[in-house]
Amino acid sequence: MLSLILIVVVICLLTIGLVFLIDRFLPQKIKPILVIAFGLLSIFLGYKIYQSINAPIEFKKVRQERFSKVIAKLKDIRDSQEAYKTVNGRFASNFNSLIQFVDTGNYTITQQRDSSFMRYNKVYQIDLQVDTIIVDTLGFIKVKDSLFKNDSRYKDMMKVPGGQADEKFTMKADIIDKQGYKAPVFEAKVAKNVVLYDQPTDLVARENAHQSVEEVNGTEIKVGSLTDVSTNGNWPPIYDRKN
Repeated sequence: MLSLILIVVVICLLTIGLVFLIDRFLPQKIKPILVIAFGLLSIFLGYKIYQSINAPIEFKKVRQERFSKVIAKLKDIRDSQEAYKTVNGRFASNFNSLIQFVDTGNYTITQQRDSSFMRYNKVYQIDLQVDTIIVDTLGFIKVKDSLFKNDSRYKDMMKVPGGQADEKFTMKADIIDKQGYKAPVFEAKVAKNVVLYDQPTDLVARENAHQSVEEVNGTEIKVGSLTDVSTNGNWPPIYDRKN
């Protein structure tokens, strides 16, 4: 903003200086031509100044709208992956498997209850009470009904909203060793350049360089991690607020 103010001040000073020189030294018949030329130049410079002020504002609106849609998709992917892990003990490695699971998979509804029974103890040669837990299966619920109700948006969860046609999220799953524990992990992501493909390159470059708790940091929007046991996204809390 400071640089923009300096540019405006310099242009004003130059215009005043040129008007003074024209009025003082140039012939009368040339003055109308120069007036028209300066008028056109002023319009052009005014437009460029307007663009320099308005472009970041419009970019912020586009970024907010597209990032919100992308993050909503990544949340659907995360919810589906967590359901997949609950049933299968690991994360899905590709979208075909994940979507098929959501479409046909079921949660098992169980109930635990305490119980006991008598068992003969060979040491004491008497029957002793043994406590145990019994798990009863009460029924099943479809994964897609639990996560998406009557919405079929899960069928195209791999598609990047706001990007060019056929752009898809990248997703991988793995098993990593964390202090001797084999932990399932997954990561789904998309480059900001893909989401902001039609925006000014200088503003996109500035967006990719963000390092702030109030911004989506780095060059990608992602959820999960292939190096840490985490299903968090790299977006700030503002994208988790409900309107």
